Amino acid sequence: MAKRLLILIGVLVLALGACGGGDSDSVDAESAATDPVVVGPADVANGKAVFESTCRACHGPEGEGITGLGKPMPGSPFITEQSDAALISFLEEGRDASHPDNTTGVDMPPRGGNDNLSEQDLVDVVAYMRSL
Repeated sequence: MAKRLLILIGVLVLALGACGGGDSDSVDAESAATDPVVVGPADVANGKAVFESTCRACHGPEGEGITGLGKPMPGSPFITEQSDAALISFLEEGRDASHPDNTTGVDMPPRGGNDNLSEQDLVDVVAYMRSL
């Protein structure tokens, strides 16, 4: 448990350092390839449970997306090309409907609108998203 916490803290430190205050969604292929793996079977199972209670309303039961609400996830370049840290940061921040990269015109609220999600929950959701 302590090792996982240290990995999570390291990932978050990297994410904050990489932010640099910009709004770019560009992907650093080198960091995506070397990003620490913070997933396991239990993580995916919890991530699925969190997804079903928080993300499903907009992204559909299997992450297929719901037109006008949430983008499809399976095979999404946004998901596959981002590092775990970048995806966790994205989930923490969300995306306003007015953001130029928002193609649905609908807010994606920080933490999917569930302020009770822990950092571990976000890590687990990323693990589940990658399993789709």
